[in-house]
Amino acid sequence: MELLDPRVDFVFKRIFASENNKDVLLAFLNVILLDAGAEPLDEVVLLNPYTDKDDPLDKQSIFDIWAKTASGKLINIEMQLFNQYDMEKRTLYYWSKRYSSQLQIGGRYVELKKCITINILNYNVLPNAHTHSVFHLREDSSGVPLIDDIEIHFLELPKLKKAAVPGEEGLINWLLFLKGIDTESWEVLRMNEPELQKAMETLEYLSQNPEARRKYEDRQKFLHDEASQRDGAQREGFAKGLEQGLKEGLKEGSKEAKLDIAKNLLQMGIELQTILASTGLTEEEIKSIN
Repeated sequence: MELLDPRVDFVFKRIFASENNKDVLLAFLNVILLDAGAEPLDEVVLLNPYTDKDDPLDKQSIFDIWAKTASGKLINIEMQLFNQYDMEKRTLYYWSKRYSSQLQIGGRYVELKKCITINILNYNVLPNAHTHSVFHLREDSSGVPLIDDIEIHFLELPKLKKAAVPGEEGLINWLLFLKGIDTESWEVLRMNEPELQKAMETLEYLSQNPEARRKYEDRQKFLHDEASQRDGAQREGFAKGLEQGLKEGLKEGSKEAKLDIAKNLLQMGIELQTILASTGLTEEEIKSIN
């Protein structure tokens, strides 16, 4: 049996945001918070639990997980399989919406509760080697916090070391599960993490369920198509900007300069037709580049 990919947001939400799996969500949140040096939670309430109304093809369906702690702190968990680009700004935008949405007309600022955003990414964003990065709002030189209301986590799965193996407990076990570790290692994880065992059993159940697999495949195709369209638009925009910029910059350039630029573009993987249009060189001249 081929297991579904838990990094697909539809499956991720089924595992972590079903009413029957609140203990799984709580355990996962606690290993993330403990890894960041924070106190564990005693309870968590799902604000948007998974329901059958979460249509994989409906753009209005919310596959993020929204939760609230006993003290009223808000938590948003987002699983991203493909690069959405501008993730830092996107994160701040959605964090600010969650934070500001708490204040009703006539409400007081003191009523605003802390908002925690957790981004689990199947790609790299930050220029560091940490799998788990945590951000707060602090003064630059002294590190004194301005306010504790903002907390943003980035969990970048590609940064998980290839040599990483299941341990007695902790965040690495959960990340290995999400990343698709060989099921032969699941037995070790099961022994040390009872809630993680329940997550695995949920994934196995979904993988055997024909309706769940159909919805998974629909969602996976939707995400792939969306990512392809986004990447295509990015490449087209880059190519047009490159072509215009080179036309302006190469008007007076020597042939040697054009050949040097063409060589760099070839090394970058730019298509031949784009280089031809941008440099004004012939195909034979470009093919002669060593």
